Amino acid sequence: MITQACACAALCTSGLPAHSATTDIENGLLKVQYNSSSGQVSLFSKNSGTPFFSSSQLRNASAAALTKVKNATFGSGEAIEVTHPNGNRTALALFPDLPFVVVRAAVRNTTAGVLITNRLPILSGTVELGRPASQLATLGTGGLLAPDRNPGSYMWLATANPNTRRGVIFGWLANERGSGILFSRTNYTGVEIDAVLEYGRLLIRPGQAEDLEPLAIGYFDDARLGLESWADAVAKVHKVRLKPQPTGYCTWYSRPYGGAADEEHLAELASFSATNLARFGFSVVQIDDGWQSGFKRSSPSSPKKDFRTHNPRGPYPAGMKSTADRVKSLGLVPGLWFMPFAGTLGDPFFDAHLDWFAKTPVGQPYDTPWGGACLDMTHPGARGYVRDLVSRICRDWGYHYIKIDGLWTGTATKQLYVNSGYKPDDLGEAVLSDSTMTPVESFRSGLKLVREAAGENVFILGCNAPQNMRSYGGAFGLVDAMRVGPDNSAEWKSLLRGPTFGTRHYFLHRRIWYNDPDPVYVRESMPVNQAQLICSWVALSGQLNLSSEWIPGLPPDRLDILKRTMPSHQAVARPVDLFENDLPEIWTVTAPGRTVVGLFNWDDAERQFNIPLEQLGLNTKVEYAAFDYWGNSFIPSVSGKLGATVPARSCVVFAMRPMANHPQVVSTSRHVTQGMIELSGETWDQKARILSGQSELIGHDPCELRIAAGAAKMKRISLGDGDQAANVSATIAQTGPLARLTIKSPSTRKVSWKVEFN
Repeated sequence: MITQACACAALCTSGLPAHSATTDIENGLLKVQYNSSSGQVSLFSKNSGTPFFSSSQLRNASAAALTKVKNATFGSGEAIEVTHPNGNRTALALFPDLPFVVVRAAVRNTTAGVLITNRLPILSGTVELGRPASQLATLGTGGLLAPDRNPGSYMWLATANPNTRRGVIFGWLANERGSGILFSRTNYTGVEIDAVLEYGRLLIRPGQAEDLEPLAIGYFDDARLGLESWADAVAKVHKVRLKPQPTGYCTWYSRPYGGAADEEHLAELASFSATNLARFGFSVVQIDDGWQSGFKRSSPSSPKKDFRTHNPRGPYPAGMKSTADRVKSLGLVPGLWFMPFAGTLGDPFFDAHLDWFAKTPVGQPYDTPWGGACLDMTHPGARGYVRDLVSRICRDWGYHYIKIDGLWTGTATKQLYVNSGYKPDDLGEAVLSDSTMTPVESFRSGLKLVREAAGENVFILGCNAPQNMRSYGGAFGLVDAMRVGPDNSAEWKSLLRGPTFGTRHYFLHRRIWYNDPDPVYVRESMPVNQAQLICSWVALSGQLNLSSEWIPGLPPDRLDILKRTMPSHQAVARPVDLFENDLPEIWTVTAPGRTVVGLFNWDDAERQFNIPLEQLGLNTKVEYAAFDYWGNSFIPSVSGKLGATVPARSCVVFAMRPMANHPQVVSTSRHVTQGMIELSGETWDQKARILSGQSELIGHDPCELRIAAGAAKMKRISLGDGDQAANVSATIAQTGPLARLTIKSPSTRKVSWKVEFN
């Protein structure tokens, strides 16, 4: 039997028959109803009591039964299992703590021969949100689109009312052997959704059955929370355990010394960064394409692919191990770019091992533009090569951060770059050594091999999903971070790719992996407002923060922008207008007692924002104090709406706190999130009229606390005994209701402070 190595266990049935035409199951949030007479399936939200999705696809079923189910991830639940005349089954299950209906189909081969299939429709039905299709939007991997204009989305799809955010979420919980696609269309009843699994080549032997990938369907009053819940469920299925999030540097786009850089200048940059940025959270220095040996193809953009050694006449003549050792000696993590699943035809090394490659139907190595020939991850020789290569880079040379490019070559499919919405490809056309494995299954086995060879302590960045989106869901649970968008640059339109793709996939970040939107830029040729905008977006969204600048050559004010946006916060970040704008303009970051609001003007003209506080998740009956970070200005009172004029290609970042009847810290200068990184233990002693707290100070970096004091006047400040002994100093200043407390420390340390007010 061909088994499916999926963390969602197959449904185990008890065979209890349904005794009436209507069969129901429910949990605390949802109800599933199946009418065996009409074949109609209806999914209900118990809060509203109305159906949010219905399907008549199961109308030709031969039997239906209530079943008890057990799932390796979600525990015990109930299901309605429908058996079709051809022996196939469809089960709709509910679990106590899961806000989704889980749909799982099983295909049985009732023929006398081997069944080979590519494309399997799983479920079709209508979304019911009480609005016509013209008033609904779909958000998927292809972006925010009208339902009838969405080409299809890989792995997940949201259908929502942009005005209320009410919506229905569809998402495949696993992508172990097949590639899950979701299509939307419109008809006279509304928005129709088609859930399809594409396998390329799924082989089922006579008399055997195959449990297919499970699909989750859920209703949410705020579809953003639905997308986040789906990502949480996927993370549980794949047992995701994220490593600490790095911050650092990539050589590729740097000007000067871009590409792979070189020994001399990489050492200079690493030393400068260790001295000036490491204490702010900088941790990784990654070398990109150009260090390796190998044969160059006729296409000038196609990389050399002999990653077993460096080019002796290239930028690192002393070798890659000595460079890694130098970076590690500075307390930083060395990173290296390479392509594990590809080779170059015509290269003498690879020409001696043509049996390692996936083959075309006529027996030639399967070759792709830029990516090269695709290694067959079911072939023992290819697997041995990848194991030895990754082990050499990570274990022998000591690179504990790897950026693995050409990711799609592991699926042996053609390049579709830039691929975001669904595009038909040649999935399954390439012939693998093991014909029982699907292309996605082979790809995942290759990623598991990379992880095993690298070691658990190595951070793996996949690059990149839009080369061919088969590698997107196929990488779930197997990489630490993923480039979710195409290459960017410091040029304005190209720069917008990071926020566009990073926002579209925001709910994956810190759940399934860390989103990598590609580097930020602060170079002098870029207007300062644009540098602040892109760095603020990365800092507020919390996504992977890599720069690609010649850091030692940056002027102090540009270097300071990098300092104010690292490291990443651990708070909750969301785009407010996710279902209104394909490139959302409003972000909120929330932590107990404080909210940061980012207003991003991606346009070429000035923009006026006037946002109801309710839309920001704030209390409309409460008055707020706010501080504009880049404008360094205090707003003593905000009520009802937040208004701001934002210049073209610029941003405004407000820290907001409900006004209190005592002094409180509204903002700090340390980080653009204004207190979420370094401020803790803030308390007010009403009797003594003392505001106290702790701040994680960076050595030689003055930190200013901005205090909404109201009518109170600062009287004096005191520091902890240990802080005074460590030569920490503090000054106070006040203008009207805004008090500023500036603390300086010669060393990085947590400082305790108290401010007494009249």
